[in-house]
Amino acid sequence: MKRGLLFFWFLSIVGTLFAYEKISLWKDVDSMKREKTNLYVFKPADSLHKNVAVVICPGGSYAHLYGIKWEGFEVAQWLNENGITAFVLQYRVGKHKYRHPAMLEDIQRSIQWVREHADHYQINSEKVGVMGFSAGGHLSLMSGIFCNENYLEEIGVKSDVPLKPAFIVPVYPVVSMQDDIAHVRSRKNLLGKKINQEEKDKFSMELQVSKELPPVFLVTAKDDPVVDYRNSLVLKQSLDENGIFNKFLLYEKGGHGFGIDEKRGGEAAQWRQSFTEWLYEIGILE
Repeated sequence: MKRGLLFFWFLSIVGTLFAYEKISLWKDVDSMKREKTNLYVFKPADSLHKNVAVVICPGGSYAHLYGIKWEGFEVAQWLNENGITAFVLQYRVGKHKYRHPAMLEDIQRSIQWVREHADHYQINSEKVGVMGFSAGGHLSLMSGIFCNENYLEEIGVKSDVPLKPAFIVPVYPVVSMQDDIAHVRSRKNLLGKKINQEEKDKFSMELQVSKELPPVFLVTAKDDPVVDYRNSLVLKQSLDENGIFNKFLLYEKGGHGFGIDEKRGGEAAQWRQSFTEWLYEIGILE
């Protein structure tokens, strides 16, 4: 209870440090008005503005989003410095008794909302990507892998825009739900305590990659003490087997939860430099 109150207090303080616009994602949906899913919009300076957008999914084991400052707001500011409009997604989590499909509904709704408001933010609706950290990396992958499974329709939300992101950026991501390498806490918060093998397979992203997946920029460190780095290895193998254009940065050291902070991750936090170059390579930045 105290941690939850501290978290909302923290967000109020952060609001004085970061300039953003707060959007309540479900406020216009009658059946979902009580849901507290927010998008925090960070806009670049006019002189730097590109027509690209990124939806950011912070980590937290699908249990909480206490790292939203360094895996959300700080990342958003860095993207702004590169002319990219950033949308930090405060999605529903296990701490508040949410399970799948709440998280997937939130990411699909965020992609829909950004595309529907692309003109307002001077964004090319075809250049909306998703970036996620840790469990947020798993959510970012689900946004691409399950883009043809419209979870919005099931709750009465019509979408006239595609839900497939233009690119996906999983950073030290949770990938697999298989017992040997799963991050058990993330699996429990996403799917509950009692799950069968069919559910483990469906939500193991390495088993669900298809040839329709957009380009992927993947980052992890071998010394990650939280999420077994083999999650990224099995994803990389699956991406290659399916012919998905991808770039994989595997660092010897960096740990977990560093975002873009070199004080936390050292060399691994320098992935952001290669990322902007990669956006030019895939034609997102011109």
